Amino acid sequence: MSDLFDSPIARQLTELNAKKKKLKTQSAPRPTRTRILTVSNQKGGVGKTTTSVNLAAALAVLGQRVLVIDLDPQGNASTALSIDHRGDIAGTYEALIESVPLGELIQQSPDFPTLWCCPATLDLAGAEIELVNMESREYRLRTSIRDYLAAEEAAGDRYDYVFIDCPPSLGLLTINAFAAADEVLIPIQCEYYALEGLSQLLDTVQQMRQHLNPRLEVSTILLTMFDKRTNLAREVRAEVVGHFPEQTLDAVIPRSVRISEAPSYGKTVLSYDPEGIGAVAYKEAAMEIAKRGEE
Repeated sequence: MSDLFDSPIARQLTELNAKKKKLKTQSAPRPTRTRILTVSNQKGGVGKTTTSVNLAAALAVLGQRVLVIDLDPQGNASTALSIDHRGDIAGTYEALIESVPLGELIQQSPDFPTLWCCPATLDLAGAEIELVNMESREYRLRTSIRDYLAAEEAAGDRYDYVFIDCPPSLGLLTINAFAAADEVLIPIQCEYYALEGLSQLLDTVQQMRQHLNPRLEVSTILLTMFDKRTNLAREVRAEVVGHFPEQTLDAVIPRSVRISEAPSYGKTVLSYDPEGIGAVAYKEAAMEIAKRGEE
């Protein structure tokens, strides 16, 4: 019987319950101003969109008012938040190309009353070409977001966080995201090539600082798909923390079937499996982001 209570599953449940209990005793402080974060990594398959929507949902659960800008033509963030982005639905494309105000484009997530999303449609795939000859092409998203946030704040409805989910490429859409944001959040997969492309991304951020947006900084690195049973995951974590001790969150996102399943149901893991290990991990990361913003 003692072996039963000392099994890996029992230890995992004990750890999970301890994390839930700790989260219940904490509250997420509101930032003094709206924090605008671009979630970016030019390496694919690192959990970028998954991180965007689940951190946004976790912060909403923790009482924050959150907006997600889906800037990826695939529209995966919109899908995960149960936001309609099919057919004639207007979204980020109209904001960028036609200067339609964001207030006319955003939709409220049906699962979280304080979470909104500006959806991405397939029309966005052509925006890269259309932006080339447009005036202030790099700043069109920034202008759209700033105008909307200013109007909301004037009405007493300030947002706490804006997350911009980028496509996995460095084109005009991603450049618009960097120009619009104050912070860059980088999800890094705990695999052998974890740091591959990171130096390129950091160089890109530095160029953005010099030429487009001097306020931009890499504020947060989040390790995803972490399996603490493997030496590789622990080594990758140690290497990332060694290079970026201030930016890397203590919270990590574990490998989880529930996290992977949730988008197929048009859900975040916070709504699909709210008491599971994935949801708790994203709540921990969200809480850490909120508290770091206070410092």
